[in-house]
Amino acid sequence: MKLGSSSLEVSPVALGCMRLSGDTEEAMATVQAALDQGINFFDHADIYGGGEREAVFSALWERAPSIREKIFVQSKCGIRPGDDSGLPTRYDFSYNHILRAVEGSLQRLKTDYLDVLLLHRPDPLVEPEEVAQAFDELQQAGKVRWFGVSNQTTAQMQLLQAYVEQPLVTNQVEISVVHNQLFNDGVQFNRDEMGVISRSEGTVEFCRMQNITLQAWGPLAAGRVTGRLPDNPDPRLEATAKVVAEMAEEKGVRKEAILVAWLLRHPAQIQVIIGTTNADRIAASANATQIEMTRDEWYRLFAAGRGSGLP
Repeated sequence: MKLGSSSLEVSPVALGCMRLSGDTEEAMATVQAALDQGINFFDHADIYGGGEREAVFSALWERAPSIREKIFVQSKCGIRPGDDSGLPTRYDFSYNHILRAVEGSLQRLKTDYLDVLLLHRPDPLVEPEEVAQAFDELQQAGKVRWFGVSNQTTAQMQLLQAYVEQPLVTNQVEISVVHNQLFNDGVQFNRDEMGVISRSEGTVEFCRMQNITLQAWGPLAAGRVTGRLPDNPDPRLEATAKVVAEMAEEKGVRKEAILVAWLLRHPAQIQVIIGTTNADRIAASANATQIEMTRDEWYRLFAAGRGSGLP
């Protein structure tokens, strides 16, 4: 699939590297398991493991020197963790921080460029003129090829687009069968119902119109509907887990494949960012591209994940 309006031909399923082991051998085994399944897109962030995940990933170049031009590396910046001085976690899209963060990622990853850079979480103090200046310099220097955002609303993307010359090619947001608000808000529109608050701002529709690929993080719902249910589980999770298990048995696949296939079935052409380090789950997720999911099956899962039928 194409990543937004970029020239990148990426695998529909990508590997999120937040949970990569700090042990080089274990990390490389996870990366190789992804490569073996045709996954060519790897998602990082400068805060994952305090930068350790990017550093351990760089061992790949030593083991397969020619592979850098065959895969795509994405990283994110903007989150600054709290420290011993008493500063809280904060977000920083300032010109200086973006440049400093990218330099750090490039050094840890031991690469000359990032294929994609995302702004990680929205910064309430963003000055889009500074973001535009940083993006221009990074692109002109060949350090970043394409740009995007993470966890941003329609309005936040529109503000950036008013200043930034480069197209935003992706918006990485949490989406899963049980975290379905981006889809659910559309069907709940204009309903006078207690506890129903719509805040999606038409993000899915905006991204489709602007050719911005939605990247789904958390697609496997942290195993809440594919593994052992927690003590005192939510009835909604129990019902969803039952539907997932039945559908997996019907199709002769693992449960993880059903969750990924549900996202891939959406016409927005979502790229799914899996975070598992288990080789079998990686294989099952990648193989979801081969699953035919009907509209009826999609809605069966949607209704279960919502916890109720459609209005």
